[in-house]
Amino acid sequence: MEKDEIKLSDWERLLIGNNPWGFMVEVFLRTLVIYLFIIIVMRLLGKRMNAQLTITDLAVMLTLGAIASVPMQAFDRGILPGIILLFSILLLHQGQTILTYKNRKAEILTQGKISLLIKDGVIDTKHLKELRISKDQIMAALRSKGVRHLGQVKRLYSEADGHFSLYKLAESKPGLSVYPRADGGLPPATKKIDRHRACGYCGNMVDQDSDSRDECSNCGNRDWVPAIQ
Repeated sequence: MEKDEIKLSDWERLLIGNNPWGFMVEVFLRTLVIYLFIIIVMRLLGKRMNAQLTITDLAVMLTLGAIASVPMQAFDRGILPGIILLFSILLLHQGQTILTYKNRKAEILTQGKISLLIKDGVIDTKHLKELRISKDQIMAALRSKGVRHLGQVKRLYSEADGHFSLYKLAESKPGLSVYPRADGGLPPATKKIDRHRACGYCGNMVDQDSDSRDECSNCGNRDWVPAIQ
C-alpha cells in the first residue's frame, strides 16, 4: 500500500483491511473450528494443563496461541495446517512428559527443581541468590500463610512451578519477625524475647550477650534485631 492510499477517513480499510466483508463470516467459522480443536488438544494434554502450569506447559500454551492466530485470521491460509501443528505440539508435549518421567536429569532440565529456602527458622541466602528471589518476596509469602515470625517455620520450599510450600514447627521458637519494620509494631500475639537476637536479613539466632557488631555466621550481615515469639 502506497502512502497516498493511507487515509484516516477510510473506515472500511481500518475495520476489515483489504479483505471482503464476506470474509468476516469465514473468520467466525475459522475461529469456531480452531477453538474446538484447541479444546480437544487441551483435553488430551491432561489435567496438569488445567492446574498449575510448569515452564514447559507455559511454553505449550504460548505456542498454541501463536499457531491458532494465523488460520483464524489469514485470508490466504487454510485451517488444516494449523490443526496439524496443534496436534504436533500435543505429540511433542506428551513425548517430553514421558522423557521426564523416565529421566530425572531431563525433568530437572525442563521443569526446574525444588529448592529449600528456609530451614528451622533460618533463610538459606545461597538459594535465594540462585533463584533471584528477594527476602521481601519470602516474607510476603509467609505473611500470606499466616506466619508471624521465622521461628514458626520448619521448612519453606520453592517448588519447580514457582509456588511456595510451607511446613510449620509443632512448637514455635523465637525468630525474626516477618512484618515490615516500617510498620512499627509487633505482629499480633507476639512479644520480644530479651535473651535472643535475630539477624535482620536471614533470621539466624544468637544470644543477647553476643557482640552486636559481629557478622552473621549464615549471611555475613551485621544488622541484629530483637527476636520475637
